[in-house]
Amino acid sequence: MSSISTTKKDSATHQFIQISDILDGKFTGKEVKLHGWAYRVREQKDLVFIILRDVSGVIQLACKGIKDASAVTIESSIEIEGLVKEDKRAPGGYEISVQKLKIIGLAERFPIVKDQSEEFLRDVRHLWIRSRYMTSILKIRSEAFQAIRQFYKERDFYEVQSPSFTAAACEGGSTLFEVKYFDKKAYLTQSWQLYAEAMIFGLERIYCLAPSFRAEKSRTRRHLAEYWHHEMEAAWMDFDELLKFEEELIVYIADHVAETCKKELKELGKDPADLKLKTPFVRMTYKEAIAKLGKKWGYDLTDEDEKKLVEEIGGPVFLTHFPREMKAFYMKVDPKDKKVVLGADLLMPGVGEVIGASERISDSKELEESLKMFKLCKEDYGWYMDLRKYGSVPHSGFGLGVERVVMWLSGAKHIMDTIPFPRTMDRVTP
Repeated sequence: MSSISTTKKDSATHQFIQISDILDGKFTGKEVKLHGWAYRVREQKDLVFIILRDVSGVIQLACKGIKDASAVTIESSIEIEGLVKEDKRAPGGYEISVQKLKIIGLAERFPIVKDQSEEFLRDVRHLWIRSRYMTSILKIRSEAFQAIRQFYKERDFYEVQSPSFTAAACEGGSTLFEVKYFDKKAYLTQSWQLYAEAMIFGLERIYCLAPSFRAEKSRTRRHLAEYWHHEMEAAWMDFDELLKFEEELIVYIADHVAETCKKELKELGKDPADLKLKTPFVRMTYKEAIAKLGKKWGYDLTDEDEKKLVEEIGGPVFLTHFPREMKAFYMKVDPKDKKVVLGADLLMPGVGEVIGASERISDSKELEESLKMFKLCKEDYGWYMDLRKYGSVPHSGFGLGVERVVMWLSGAKHIMDTIPFPRTMDRVTP
């Protein structure tokens, strides 16, 4: 990404550099032009000190005898020209002695100065989103998306999309958002999966990045009603290959973010070295997990249970072989134990589940039996059942909650901090 922004006149005299270029030591002793926003303002005798921010960082401006400097308020947008000099006392070790200053947009009194409670910051998300905290997390989020796409490009996968409106449930009817679809009833998608299973017979290896919607009445720190879903589906892939693939993806994302977001991670108090993962990840069956927790068969693990298991292990954990009735209808039954499915949840430190995965049912009779067991209407899944009648193959896939992965990467305490404008059961604005 270029660090130079220009006006309409394509000339060196009209170039603005980014703050990070100065902090890298490229412009010491030189005159520069910058534009950005006033992050902090402080008056001292005949001097006005302004901490200027742009997308790349912050730097101190020293304004002596500069017209309008004392009029600058927090979050005012300004353009400046000045001389760069080293100053160990200043943020980043550099200061600009301002020669010219122009106010572009004079800000009114910034409301976040007086109130920084969590609820208020969510009410004024449109303003809080420009904070250093939020921009650091959103840069990490951006790089996570970039890493996902690079990972699949290197492995010859195809990115595809599926409908946002569906006629039937994928994960469970109780968490569907119902909408009016002309004169019919439809639902916002919970997952692309059923459509993905149709597409693998042509494209074989596919993935998507798209919003999904879950009407879960949950107020936990890791639930959103609308979230970004990364999903993958692959023909000819069995359960063990699937888990290995997930490991490779998570390690790839973590390594990429550790390399590209060192500054942002450190600003958030996170050591990039913490993102270095050891493989293979620990695997633990559901049966082993409930034994550790002192629970009985059929117990549904809570967020706290998952957190406890991960802390005990000290790293990522695959929780596998869940009871059949606890998981989705499309998951393949383990041929060695008909009570469980070839499914797995990947648990990450500080977050819990970030990926739900399984080998899918590929046999038409097994699928029909599963629909009956889960009391789903066979007619609603007619086209899905067709996939098992015309050249069915073993296949597997998973769904990854991008915001949950960003929580782990950034160390964010709440999932609402990992997306620009969060949607929960309590919040649909701003």
